[in-house]
Amino acid sequence: MTTLPDTMRQIRFEGAGGPEVIRLELAATPQPGPGQVLIEVAAAGVNRPDCLQRAGGYPPPPGATNVPGLEVSGRIVAVGNDANGLNVGDEVCALVASGGYAEYCVADSALCLPVPSPLSLLEAAGVPETYFTVYDNVFTRGRLAAGETLLVHGGSSGIGSTAIQLAKQAGATVYATAGSPDKCDFCRSLGADVAIDYRSKDFVEEVRQLTGGRGVDVVLDMVGGPYIARNLSILAFEGRLVQIAFLQSSKVEFDFMPVMLRRLTITGSTLRPRSVELKAKIADALRQNVWPLLEKGAVRPVIHATFPLEQAREAHQLMESSAHQGKIMLEIRK
Repeated sequence: MTTLPDTMRQIRFEGAGGPEVIRLELAATPQPGPGQVLIEVAAAGVNRPDCLQRAGGYPPPPGATNVPGLEVSGRIVAVGNDANGLNVGDEVCALVASGGYAEYCVADSALCLPVPSPLSLLEAAGVPETYFTVYDNVFTRGRLAAGETLLVHGGSSGIGSTAIQLAKQAGATVYATAGSPDKCDFCRSLGADVAIDYRSKDFVEEVRQLTGGRGVDVVLDMVGGPYIARNLSILAFEGRLVQIAFLQSSKVEFDFMPVMLRRLTITGSTLRPRSVELKAKIADALRQNVWPLLEKGAVRPVIHATFPLEQAREAHQLMESSAHQGKIMLEIRK
């Protein structure tokens, strides 16, 4: 173990509310427990769930710190017992249940992955949350296969930009929705076959025309509300709707008969509350199936903006404006 400072800078939320509740504070430097490592954080990703936590709607799992932040990269500076072969000095990126908005962060060793060689530490911090989420939902739960068609809502977001790239690498046809011509151009630059500006076009009618009325095999949605019924209406036979978030309501009324008649699947998931063991299975799948793509530069996180830790408030404001294209990052150490 290297010599560590007694205190560190971290972000906390002073109650539930808007970005104004974000505070920078000094706190005790954490220590790793069994099966854990301590990472000197180089960068942390900013994600929608962080904003939900700040608003009081997505608390950390029991026993986890209230410090926000679900993904980090950096250098291991301390190792607990049974830390899965990791060593002090290793550079990793990691999925964490919380604690990423800090100078030091505890991570489970099973959820640490090596930094892909083409990526900087800043870029690597933008991988875990989105890649764990997309891989598990699009490929494991959504069962997307080569030759199938995927519709990605919010294609210019961190999740969307990841889903477009991974689906194209898997041999799928990808349609994406986005909220402006520039965002549609961004989606196409990542490999989307068609990008639909949902502010000027009806994505349901566009998809029907694009598929000759057949529909798409998989829809990845984080909008909810009225989108749920609309998504179901454009699924092909045996199609799968994968719900990963609700920017609008999670409570809707719709006709369930098409689900029966077209043998549709409605599924979805959350990542944060799952056990380390379940998340480790996703990490193993990423190491086997996605890390080779990252290593050869076939896919990569796209960074829209980077803020220092003390500007976490501005980072949240940008996230909630939906003006970004790709990932928003906090750089802790250069």
